[in-house]
Amino acid sequence: DQTPQQRHIIDSFRPDVRSSSFQRPRSEMNIASGIPKFFPLTMIQQEDNPYVRDDTMFIKVMVNFGNIPDRVLPYAISLNPGLPIPIQQKLIEQEIEEIEEKVPQQPHETDSYEYEFGCEDNSTR
Repeated sequence: DQTPQQRHIIDSFRPDVRSSSFQRPRSEMNIASGIPKFFPLTMIQQEDNPYVRDDTMFIKVMVNFGNIPDRVLPYAISLNPGLPIPIQQKLIEQEIEEIEEKVPQQPHETDSYEYEFGCEDNSTR
């Protein structure tokens, strides 16, 4: 949402690594997987919708290899993408710590208090 209300659309899924969708292709392409009804096309095509301004739509994708708890994902996605990756990682770690202090961990989330992030800046390597 490109308005001050910032009603962002956030969705996520956890892949089944046993699914052929997430394996090396054995043919021309893999079977599609993900979120088939993420956002209705009719809403994007409406005049004056809050998601498209000046023929521009912003889409942020976050690949979470570090098992960031689901309840932290909205915070992580809201971070300024211009911040250096190590700063983003530190902010996410702090948010996780704050949430864990306030709310006991849910059984479906990882029992570990250490999180690894898969979004490294490899430009210097």
